[in-house]
Amino acid sequence: MARFDLTRRRLLKLAAAAPVLTLPAAPALAQLGGPVAGGNTAHYRFSLGSMTLTVVSDGYLGLPVNALAVNASDTDVAAFLQAHYLSQNENYSHTNHLVIDTGSAVVLVDIGSGNRFMPTAGRLMDNLRSAGIDPASITHVVFTHAHPDHIWGIRDDFDEPLLPDAEYVIGGAEHDWWLQDGLASSVAPEDQQFVVGAVNSLTTEGVDWVRGMDGYEVVPGVRMIDSPGHTLNHMSIVLESDGKQLIALGDCMTHAYISVERPDWHSGRDIDGDMASATRKRLLDMAAADRIAVLGYHFPFPGVGHIMRDGDGYRFVPAMWTW
Repeated sequence: MARFDLTRRRLLKLAAAAPVLTLPAAPALAQLGGPVAGGNTAHYRFSLGSMTLTVVSDGYLGLPVNALAVNASDTDVAAFLQAHYLSQNENYSHTNHLVIDTGSAVVLVDIGSGNRFMPTAGRLMDNLRSAGIDPASITHVVFTHAHPDHIWGIRDDFDEPLLPDAEYVIGGAEHDWWLQDGLASSVAPEDQQFVVGAVNSLTTEGVDWVRGMDGYEVVPGVRMIDSPGHTLNHMSIVLESDGKQLIALGDCMTHAYISVERPDWHSGRDIDGDMASATRKRLLDMAAADRIAVLGYHFPFPGVGHIMRDGDGYRFVPAMWTW
């Protein structure tokens, strides 16, 4: 089965097509000095009621900033990034996977991109082992959507399921959208590799898909909810244990500050920008009103925190890192 690796071409095309941000350069202090020998931890473990949760990194993606808010002016985006001490040249995007140990099941949310997307990602399996989690112990893999960094790692180098004994769950409508006849020829040429990669992943021999829907319970205490817009049938994952709740957002919010403080700004990867904005506003209101913790897949590692109201808007408050 053919494999395609054109994604970086699209990213470079995006970067070249947009004008350079216009504010004078300023130090991006939110991102400190570069890596040093020995590196940093790639997992973080905490509890939610009686569940044990572990955030495990698949690495990071270096993405163009001009895809952060395609319906906002370059000047406004540059001002926002500068005010938040963020780079105006690269969006350093983390990839935070959630492992949920309920005591009777071990659920992984999304499976990463493997070696098929960007060389800075594809580290999930090694980092699981470093966290003391045997990949073979994973009983369920639930997918938020079928973009490269969430599903392309489903196959090993022999095109066989990476976790052959796990149950694989995806929204039924998400599954069907990517497998519809003629989709690859109906999208822009630079998006065709996303379709081909999704089809290759969703048709992996040996994977029998469980079709989820809004409210579908993967295991007790872990359910899927509709959060459309980034893809038309994107799902988020809600955890509940002993009265405590957390939402694994997937990509319905892709940036810890822009998605939360400016939910009306559309990501360049949102298939339906208005729908994605409505989803963000709904989940932000729910998380703030009910004090539900959130996990952002692309938020700064480990990506866990809360949403607080800030005047007429919202703000992401990272959870306290504890030992």
